[in-house]
Amino acid sequence: MLPSIFGESLFDDWMGFPFRGFESDVDRKLYGKNAARLMKTDLKEQDDGYELSVDLPGFTKDQIELNLENGYLTITATKGLEEEGKNKKGKIVHQERYTGSMTRSFYIGEQVTEENVKAKYENGVLTLGFPKEEPKKLPERKTILIEG
Repeated sequence: MLPSIFGESLFDDWMGFPFRGFESDVDRKLYGKNAARLMKTDLKEQDDGYELSVDLPGFTKDQIELNLENGYLTITATKGLEEEGKNKKGKIVHQERYTGSMTRSFYIGEQVTEENVKAKYENGVLTLGFPKEEPKKLPERKTILIEG
């Protein structure tokens, strides 16, 4: 077992070093080495539907967009750097907040419409509720009479 600090392996940077050129570094540049852990999600099944909870800390409701197309619910969160240091004297010594966009899609069923999805954003958590997709009924089997 490797020692870890705050849920990350102490050797993350060393072990990944020789393989850096083979993977896409876009997310790494935008969000640092924690990019894989963004948009943590929980899905809870209820009697009448599902509840999807997505962690989006630091975003405002206006920075989050929801789209439903062909049964896929897509969540997009876009954030730009704030210019809070622009009017103040001094320079930034260390900066970990980046600008960028993150997207995640979930298949929720082709029979679910925009009106069926209920969304709420509170305390950095986006909560979505949507009904269960009704199973398609098979046509009743009918007997065909043969004449003759």
